[in-house]
Amino acid sequence: MRKEQKRFEVVIYNRIVRELVERNESHKDLKDEGSENHYQEVLAISPEEALLKIEIRYPAKKGFVVAKVHAVQSYDSDDGD
Repeated sequence: MRKEQKRFEVVIYNRIVRELVERNESHKDLKDEGSENHYQEVLAISPEEALLKIEIRYPAKKGFVVAKVHAVQSYDSDDGD
């Protein structure tokens, strides 16, 4: 039986672009905005699975850095108040 997936927010940026922007240069393929934190939502059963999924789309070997992974509060359930 597969566990229920949750929504995770992953914060990523591109280290190479960030270094270039700090030197007032630009990456040949990526926009300067890649130097800033970007937020991606991922469905996964755990933070570790969310990290694995995001690393496939945004590989470290291309300069992407995962700054944070955290679960997103669900407001459509009957868990609270």
